[in-house]
Parts: sequence; C-alpha cells; structure tokens
Amino acid sequence: MWLHWAMPLISNLAVRSYYRVTVAGARVPSEGPVLLVANHNNSLVDPAFVVVAADRTVRFLAKSTLFGDKLIGWLVKGVGSVPVYRAVDDPTKVVQNLDSFRDVHAALAGGDAVGIFPEGISHSSSQLAPLKTGAARMAMGAGHMVGHDFPIVAMGLVFRDRDTFRSEAHAIITEPFRWDDLLARGQEDRDAVRELTRRIESAMRSVTLNLAQWEDEPLVRAAEAVWVAEFADTATPTGAPMKAAQVAAAQIERLRVTTESLAALRTGGDTSWRETAVELRAHAKMLRRLGLTPSELKGDVRVGEAIEWTVGRIPLAIVLPVSLVGAVVFLPPKWLTVRAADKMAEAEGPDTMVTHRILIGGIVFPLWFAAVAAAVWPVVGTGWAVATFLLQPFWAFAALAVGERRQHAWAAVRRFFLRRSERPRLEELRARQRTIAEQLKVLFEKVVTPS
Repeated sequence: MWLHWAMPLISNLAVRSYYRVTVAGARVPSEGPVLLVANHNNSLVDPAFVVVAADRTVRFLAKSTLFGDKLIGWLVKGVGSVPVYRAVDDPTKVVQNLDSFRDVHAALAGGDAVGIFPEGISHSSSQLAPLKTGAARMAMGAGHMVGHDFPIVAMGLVFRDRDTFRSEAHAIITEPFRWDDLLARGQEDRDAVRELTRRIESAMRSVTLNLAQWEDEPLVRAAEAVWVAEFADTATPTGAPMKAAQVAAAQIERLRVTTESLAALRTGGDTSWRETAVELRAHAKMLRRLGLTPSELKGDVRVGEAIEWTVGRIPLAIVLPVSLVGAVVFLPPKWLTVRAADKMAEAEGPDTMVTHRILIGGIVFPLWFAAVAAAVWPVVGTGWAVATFLLQPFWAFAALAVGERRQHAWAAVRRFFLRRSERPRLEELRARQRTIAEQLKVLFEKVVTPS
C-alpha cells in the first residue's frame, strides 16, 4: 500500500487531464467507514474517478488477474487494492475470496472508504448489468464488526463521449443511505442480502443512464438539449447562475428522465413518440450541418455583444503561437500514445482504451520531455535543459487550453455570421424546435402523470 496515500493526487492528475470533470450531488463522508458503489464502463479510469469524486483515499476490490499484469500490476498493488477471484478467470481460486471478504471487513471496521463495482465486470453495455450480491454481503459482514450500519453511497459515472480526449465526464453522488433494519438479520439471511442489493441497485439507477440500446443515446441527448434550450432555467431559486456541478446534476437528471420516458412509451405501446423521434433526429441532423446546438439556435448575438466578445479575446491572439508551436512539438508523443493504447485495447476490449491511453501517456510524455531537454542541453547548458524538462508539462497543458479556446472562438465567429446570413432559415428552425419541445413536454407528461 505504498501508493495509497497518493491516490487522490494520482487520480486527479489522470482523470482531469483526460476529461472535463464535474462532481455533483451529495458529499461523501470525509472520515469513517463508507461503502462506495458505482457503475463500471471505463476500466481502471472508473476507480480513479471515484477517488476524485469522493475526495478521499479509497481501497478498491479488483479482479485478481490485474495483480499480475505487467503494465498496471504494480499500481493495483501499490494503492492497496483487494483481489477478487472470479470463476471465469480460475474456478479453483474462488475460495480465496473468503480472505478478500475479511480484508474488506477489516478495512471498513478500521474506518476506511471501500469502493466496489457491484456489476462485477467492466463493460460497454448501455445499461447497468445485473448486480452481484457481493457488495451487500461485504457491507453486512463489516457492519457486524463495526457494531452498527454505516453509509453506503452510490455514484453515477456518466461520460459524454467516453473515448474522446477532453470530453465531459460527470460524477453524480447520492445521499448516503442507512440499512440498520437489515443488519440485525445478518449476512446469512439471503432475503436481507437480496433486499440490500435491491436498495443499492435503486440508488445506482437514480444517478446513471440506462438506455435500452446505445442507438438511443443520440436521440436522448438531442431531446435533452432541445428541452433545456426551450424550457430549462439555469438560475438557482435565489436568481444566481447555477454552478457547473449544479448544471451537470440537472443535465443528468433530465437525461435519466428522458431515457425512462422513452422506455415507458415503448413498453406501453404508445406510437406517438415515433413521429416526434423522426422530427427530432432530422432537426438534430440539420443543426449539426450548421454547426449549432439547440441553445445556440434559440439565442442570438447583438452587434454590441459581438464587439465586446471580440475585444475580450484579444489576449487569445497574443498567445496563439503557444498553441501552434505546442501542437507541433507534442504531436509525436500524442500520436505514439494513441496508436499504442488503441492497439492494446483491440485485444482487451473497448472499455480499456482510455485506461491504456492514460497509462501509456504517463510513460511516453515524460520520456519525450526528457528527450527534448537532452536535445537542447548541448546548446543552452544544464540549467536551461533542466528548466526545459520541468516547464514542458505546463507548456503542453497551456497549448491544450489555448487550442481549445481557439476552436471555440472560431466556432463563435462562424455562428455570428451564420445568424446574419441565414436569418430566415434559422427562424424557421427555431419555430420547429419550439414545436418539437412542446411535443416532448406532452410525451413526458404522459409518463409522469399517465391517464
């Protein structure tokens, strides 16, 4: 467990460097035993994300095969993970899970936070896999050692585009729930274990998206985007703008409601949603061609606002060379990282792609920094070579930030002129979007308040 203390630092560096992260919902207790349960779609990135959201060190259960992995075995052991022996890996070792359970019980009894993914697998399915009872049985056993129940906290890890660099990633945290009514019945009571598993699943479903199929995701996200553009209020009850975490939580809740509404309408045999779905897909396709989002379509930009916006971005033009030069300097390690990671993911599954990109990038980029420093050393001397090595990580992130701002700036300029050159067409699209939003409102109300 020599790396256990550094988990928050390592996790934040890994997850926040790859994704734009927001954490919303309740706060995980900062001390004392707590069992963290989360969905599992992104291999070893998920444990790191749980640590970021929990804001404390966490001990995880990990499949035993990871402990012997040449690339990541040292990391899994170093952070104090507890091995889980699966029958699918080696049926003869399943009995060793008794030791794993005892380790988890002792960790919780000692006041640690323990993380577990109750689905039992990392997968790319569009919905939660059936939960195993291991989380409930571990909680029951630890509860008897502690002498009372302790908080169980569910986390929903929702990725806007899991594999895409710098895409959005949200962690939504439920309020801790207690289960003292079940603890007295004991872990040998199968009905009590099943009931606790059901409560864990219910908590997890409240903060995750469960699509019937991945093909539904563009439709669900398009519906949410149209809804928020036409109806959602981004202000708090006091009138202050929502914080990023509040916006993310509200977005996930709308996506969840949209997903459940779509499923309910299908199950109920209501065919009216199909017409709206066709119109929604066509509308989303048109907006993609124009490079607009539903919110951007609804809004408008006045000349005065455009001038103010342009002046505010003059500093961006000054530091633009930083982005351009950085894009060239750091292209080789980026290319090598992506190619190597994607090749490894082909053999191990798509849910491991980002994990390999982060791990390989953590090796390739420092080596590249050292190579660049070594190349300039004969010219500028030892002091400047050392400074070059130390400053390159900051340069890489600065180049990334400026590059992102540059892309957003050009997109905003394009939207400004588009709104003026295509005004009649955009007015027609605005009217169609409002009609679709009203249709969605009617469909949702059918599900929430069925007749």
